[in-house]
Amino acid sequence: MEELAAVVMAAGLGTRMKSATPKHLHPLLGRRLVDWVIAAAREAGVDRIVVVASPDTRDLYDGLEVAVQERPLGTGDAVRAARSALEGFAGDVLVLNGDVPALTAETLRTLVATHRGAGAAGTVLSFRPADVRAYGRIVRDADGRLARIVEARDASPEELAVDEVNSGIYVFRAALLWPALERLESHNAQGELYVTDTLGLLVADGEPCAAHVAADPLEVEGINTRVELAAAAAKLRDRINEAHMLAGVTIVDPTSTWIEAGVEIEPDVTVHPFTVIRGGVRIASGVDVGPFAYVRPGTVVGEAAKVGTFVEVKNSVIGAGAKVPHLSYIGDAEIGEGTNIGAGGITANFKHQRGLPKARTTIGKNVRTGINNVFDAPVEIGDDAWIAPGAVITDDVPAGSLAGFAPRQLTKEGWVYEKHGKPDGD
Repeated sequence: MEELAAVVMAAGLGTRMKSATPKHLHPLLGRRLVDWVIAAAREAGVDRIVVVASPDTRDLYDGLEVAVQERPLGTGDAVRAARSALEGFAGDVLVLNGDVPALTAETLRTLVATHRGAGAAGTVLSFRPADVRAYGRIVRDADGRLARIVEARDASPEELAVDEVNSGIYVFRAALLWPALERLESHNAQGELYVTDTLGLLVADGEPCAAHVAADPLEVEGINTRVELAAAAAKLRDRINEAHMLAGVTIVDPTSTWIEAGVEIEPDVTVHPFTVIRGGVRIASGVDVGPFAYVRPGTVVGEAAKVGTFVEVKNSVIGAGAKVPHLSYIGDAEIGEGTNIGAGGITANFKHQRGLPKARTTIGKNVRTGINNVFDAPVEIGDDAWIAPGAVITDDVPAGSLAGFAPRQLTKEGWVYEKHGKPDGD
């Protein structure tokens, strides 16, 4: 197989977002905008990825090759900035905009297949949107072959009537791309160097160029405003939810359920409406989540457990069969198997000590907590213990004990075992 590299353009500020955060770094379902494009490239089998960043964002791409576009002189200059990073690379080079989060690996694979099948020097990914807006138009010759791409602001009235437009995504033969980029001129309305013009130069040189039409126009729509960001989020939400449902997860109302990239959910989990599950969460089979639940990163929910209504869980382990049914915050905690957390349970994990990590709460197996309990971490509750309602637990509770009795904690050691006996096997 011929080698494949990718240049991801992510140096622009995205002024239409009206944000202090550069456009490509806006969060979107557990990833930054640009990270969705990088993930698609990796899944498509790209061997090397070079991110073109601005001087201010050059240090924000750990584990990736980064090239810096010192000044915003256009897309042609952005791609040219990656040349030294790919010095000696002899395969094909994908040129990707970093603001198309719905792009899939399958579309990239078919684009590259069209490019190689046609023996093309360069190939553009085109699409036909419902509204062509200010996209560059694909101009074909009398035989239907790609002639050039013209930016909307530079197009004639006849060219503006064309409904096939440029996605800003290309693949080139590396040996022909770099010399063509050096020949670019800024004779356009913006005074910039357009990577699109490289295709026109290659055609003028007699090199074959091609266009591949994307099957789904929404997949290659760029993000320029927060309105478009929200629309992309909804599309990605639907894609993620569909994948989980096809894998055996029940999502009662997919339109009100937001599951980020990177969440792992086993079959036979039920997710109720108005639930948010963040990246880095693992949920075992037989679990019920929601409605109105917020499951944050670092959470592991064991088999047949429950994270119920108006429950927030963060960086915690909920053991198999354990239940946090409603109105609770569980943060930085270990909840043992079979334990039930009463309504209003809170693990108070923030101690206001600068520089120290958040403290953890450990609650053992088969514990029964009362309503409106606060666990002042660090604190450990032993197996089989009971906690009285309304109690603030500041000290460790031994196994099998009853503790609480506001306003100050009173621990009756061994009370549960004395009254009810030890569970079988203890």
